[in-house]
Amino acid sequence: MAEVQLTESGLKELKDRLDYLKSVRRAEIAEEIKIARGFGDLSENAEYDAARKAQAEMEGEIVEIENQIRNAKIIHAKVVTFLDVNKGKEDTYTIVGTAEADIAKKCISDESPIGKALLSGTVGQTVAVPLPNGSVKTIKILAKK
Repeated sequence: MAEVQLTESGLKELKDRLDYLKSVRRAEIAEEIKIARGFGDLSENAEYDAARKAQAEMEGEIVEIENQIRNAKIIHAKVVTFLDVNKGKEDTYTIVGTAEADIAKKCISDESPIGKALLSGTVGQTVAVPLPNGSVKTIKILAKK
């Protein structure tokens, strides 16, 4: 698996999720399977099938998280304030690794076109960023932390 860039808080979130899955969710699903077995014939038991499917998905998530933790490279999040010149709107985003990107939380990937531009540009610089949809976003970097 390739290197996964994470902030320290992102790594902690992954470790917390892994701990929850192993210590709490595994036991919950085992109980669901035990209860579903009590319903009788397993070949026609929808509750049993659903519990086994949930178990397989959870175990897959555990493997994925363990791989991300094993291949984690800690990066420092950058908070960048910029002016969207096209819209005349000022905004602030946190630049994080791809695994932590969440536009709803104003966290964008360091590998996205805008993330790359914000990281490589300097305060006061205006940058034209080509977007995947073919348009161009013009941004002026106002501050970096």
